[in-house]
Amino acid sequence: MRETKFCLLAVAGYTIAVVNGLWADGKMEAMNRVADVEHGIFTNYRERSAGSRARHVEARRYLPGGETRSSTWYAPYPTYMVAGEGAWLEDCDGNRYLDFLNNYTSLIHGHAQPAIVEDAADQLTRGTAFGSASEPQVALAKLLIERVPSIEMLRFTNSGSEATMMMMRAARAFTGRDIIVKMDGGYHGSHDFVEVNVSADLAASDQPAARIEERGVPDAVLNAVMVAPFNDLKAMELLLSEHHRRIAGIIIEPMPNAGGMLPPAPAYLRGLRELADRFGLLLLFDEIVTFRLSSGGMQAAEGVTPDMTALAKIIGGGFPVGAFGGRSDIMAQFEPGGSGALSHSGTFNGNNITMTAGLAAMKRLDQAAIDRINRLGERLGAGINALFETLGIRAQCLGYGSLQQIQWTDAPLATLKDAASAGQGIGKLRELLHLELLNRGVYTSNRGMYCISTPMSGAEINAALEALEGALRALKPYMREVAPRLLAE
Repeated sequence: MRETKFCLLAVAGYTIAVVNGLWADGKMEAMNRVADVEHGIFTNYRERSAGSRARHVEARRYLPGGETRSSTWYAPYPTYMVAGEGAWLEDCDGNRYLDFLNNYTSLIHGHAQPAIVEDAADQLTRGTAFGSASEPQVALAKLLIERVPSIEMLRFTNSGSEATMMMMRAARAFTGRDIIVKMDGGYHGSHDFVEVNVSADLAASDQPAARIEERGVPDAVLNAVMVAPFNDLKAMELLLSEHHRRIAGIIIEPMPNAGGMLPPAPAYLRGLRELADRFGLLLLFDEIVTFRLSSGGMQAAEGVTPDMTALAKIIGGGFPVGAFGGRSDIMAQFEPGGSGALSHSGTFNGNNITMTAGLAAMKRLDQAAIDRINRLGERLGAGINALFETLGIRAQCLGYGSLQQIQWTDAPLATLKDAASAGQGIGKLRELLHLELLNRGVYTSNRGMYCISTPMSGAEINAALEALEGALRALKPYMREVAPRLLAE
């Protein structure tokens, strides 16, 4: 009996060992398949970008990480672009790329648009900045005020970050209150008062907790910023009901950019306008990215007029720029010489070269041009969604017009928390797709954003879809092992 029991135990032990061995072998095979995909993509990238690698090695001697913008760095090293024309870029190794990044949406006419180059070059021969008042800034201000419903007066800055910073300051000064409400997961630049909940609070069950994400930002910022979930009017109403006497305004991108290009729910922006009016505070639109969606910005397309608006990117014609404006009574605070006038300076604010290039760019961006690139964007988004269905990938492309972005889920998305959650548990999929598209001659953001420029046509959309199909097929083995929830098969 004892011998029989011993034999049974021995057999059982051997069986467990075999099963464990098979499990270990299976896991090792899976890891090898993942490694093979990664190795292939990185190897191809390195082989075609030796010049970029050499420049990156040198750059690291002078710039932390070899770059000066966090958004343009990616592993193993960034591509060094040296020339652009229309919808195309060329790198230092002679590779050409269809540019669906366009310097993060700012180059709506693509690269080296002839009329913009001509006007800017003419201004360049006459000086770039004079430290004085100038006619070009008046001309560009007039054009923008004629187009944007909410802007009666404006002032120029040199970046979008400065524009949102000054817009928020103006709102606080006008109302005499300190707090600005921003969206959980919303991005408005790099100044201290917007470095709160730049990524959505994934742990929140209802009201997200305000938190600082960047070291070096003082805790005192949390005394002046509150957060609310995007697309949730009930949550905003509850927050305002309790705290409106301390709140100066609400800042929001009508369609959050870095948060994932989630369109607003049909009545959401109108609901924010009604809440702001009911509780006696200001509504601030950050249209730095969404201004391209209509000649009057997304506010015109949606029929919702905020009290103030921040602009940047496309209004500079390819040069550094920003602007903030709104109701005349709010902007009157910047009138020099008045009692308690707000100060606002900047060495290159409204400089002649930027204003001239910006005016040339905006004159060539009428509603017909916007409608055309919006149609191309919608065609791209529909094509991406068709690819996901054909390939059995549970993902989707969301956006509005000329702005589109891939989301790694096929579930409905409402809040920026939803969008952030979709990016969890997918390993290096975003980074690998970005590199594989580079290998195939398409330049996008490494978060999966596409934007359309006016030199593009259906041919560029078809080429982008062809490259994406090849990239997704190459990555399906990676998805199968790392994120099997993405595959319908």
